[in-house]
Amino acid sequence: MVSFIEIRKSFLVSLWFMFLTFPVMVIRVNPIEKLVEWRWGNMALVGAGSFALSFVWRFLISRKESGTSGVLSAGPGKPALFKGAAANRKLVIPGLAILSVLALSFPFLFSTYQVNILTTALMYVVLGLGLNIVVGLAGLLDLGYVAFYAVGAYSYGLLNYHFGLGFWAVLPAGALIGALFGIMLGFPVLRLRGDYLAIVTLGFGEIIRLVLENWNEFSFGPSGIANIDRPSLFGMKFSLHGSAAYLYFLMIGLTLFTVFVVNRLQNSRIGRAWVALREDEIACQAMGIDKTRTKLRAFALGATWAGMMGVMFAAKTTFINPASFTFLESAIILSIVVLGGMGSIAGVIIAAFVLILLPEYLRAFSDYRMLLFGATLVLMMVFRPQGLISAPRRTYWFEDLDNE
Repeated sequence: MVSFIEIRKSFLVSLWFMFLTFPVMVIRVNPIEKLVEWRWGNMALVGAGSFALSFVWRFLISRKESGTSGVLSAGPGKPALFKGAAANRKLVIPGLAILSVLALSFPFLFSTYQVNILTTALMYVVLGLGLNIVVGLAGLLDLGYVAFYAVGAYSYGLLNYHFGLGFWAVLPAGALIGALFGIMLGFPVLRLRGDYLAIVTLGFGEIIRLVLENWNEFSFGPSGIANIDRPSLFGMKFSLHGSAAYLYFLMIGLTLFTVFVVNRLQNSRIGRAWVALREDEIACQAMGIDKTRTKLRAFALGATWAGMMGVMFAAKTTFINPASFTFLESAIILSIVVLGGMGSIAGVIIAAFVLILLPEYLRAFSDYRMLLFGATLVLMMVFRPQGLISAPRRTYWFEDLDNE
């Protein structure tokens, strides 16, 4: 039953919005003809729209506060399961087969522009999975992740410019250099947590960007590095579309490799140590886990994937400059991890595609696409704060065999 108080609150919200938007939405001045046009219809639309949105918002909030979590318990001491999970498993193999066919045939069915967009989305999938190690598993808030991305890109750009090294020679080198920079960042912040850690990592990312922008003799400053070689296959050169397709297939391989490695890490001893560090650092140390090594491994492994994707970014665009590695990139990658679900591999993959492809395909609504984009993020964080797919929490139980 709808409460009169809720209707009254929504009505007051609509009046407030009509008052705030009155000068912009209602009054239009024509300086040439010296006329003032009063658009009362716009005010009515603002009032009706704000009333409806406020009412729906309050209704959903009340349902969220009074509703259940939507999961079923599998019994005492056992993890919760979603309804129909056993039935859904039968659809996994056919679904994966269809998805594989679509992924492999995508470059042959769509234009170079579409292939490049999907390649970029796959790059952000890998970046999100790398940051997921640091933030999602180890619980270390890193706001300077883009610094490792820049290190990998400039490693390829500079080594290719000065020494003529190709993509395949620099790809492992970029990963290694990224890991070294991750350890360099990890050592000074071993004693920091929470907001203090976020501030230091943010400063580290800005330091790297400013060094690249101002050290002209080393990084060519704001002019950047151009004419970086694209990846080759046994010396073969590709056309523009062929090169885009080749990068796309490379990214599919790197994405599958990243998912495999991160999944194995997550279920390994070091992965459990990261989760323990995230949940309670003091208890983790009391259990005998080396806090220093655990944090350094998280920073190093997370930076490894960023370094690899930096090399891929330089090879894809053939041009890099410091403007490509601003704080906004770190914010987008962190949004992918938070929106997908902290520690969830599947959630990060879905969130990367949503956050990268959604603004691109909303270009038809160029005036409102960022408004829709921001509204989507707000709604997700209010009604699904654990992310699209929350990581399952491991539950252990003991059975008393003597009483059976």
